[in-house]
Amino acid sequence: MTLSAKVMLLGEIGVGKSSLARRFVFDRFEGEYKSTIGVDILSHEITLDDGRSLKLMLWDTDGDFGARIFETVYIKGASGALIVSDATRPATLAKAARLASGFADAFPGRPTRVIVNKIDLADMDASAFSGAGLAPADVVRTSARTGEGVGETFRSIGADIVRRGL
Repeated sequence: MTLSAKVMLLGEIGVGKSSLARRFVFDRFEGEYKSTIGVDILSHEITLDDGRSLKLMLWDTDGDFGARIFETVYIKGASGALIVSDATRPATLAKAARLASGFADAFPGRPTRVIVNKIDLADMDASAFSGAGLAPADVVRTSARTGEGVGETFRSIGADIVRRGL
C-alpha cells in the first residue's frame, strides 16, 4: 500500500520552487522557467527507511499569493510545507519566515522546512538568518542547479509526515 501526502511549496516569485520540484521529480535542472500561475502539481514516490512507499503530491504555488495562500482552497489538506527563499536575495528569507509562521498557525503540528535555495550562487551569512528571526540550524540549504540537499530535504519532510501520522 502506498501512502500519499500533499506538500506545499511556498515562497516569493523566482526563489526556485519549480526548479526544486523538477530537480526532485525529474532529476534535471533547466535554467529557464515560466512563472507558475496558480498552482502546478507534480508527484513523486519515495521509499521510506522502513520500506514503505510514500507518494508526495507537490503543490508548487504562484509566489504572488504571499500570506493570502492561507485563505485559498489550494492549501486545504496540506500535510507539510517547503518554504523557499533565494540565497541571492536575502530579503526573501524574511518572507519565508513569515510564511512558515503562517503555515504553523494554520496547520499546527505539520512539518515545515525553510529552505535557502541557490546556494551555488551565493551564501547567506548568519546575520540574514537572525534578521529573519531564524537560527541557521532551522534552515535547509539547497541548490536546484546542482541537486545539493534537494532529495534529502524532500525525503526528510516525507519521513516527518509519516512519523506524525499525517
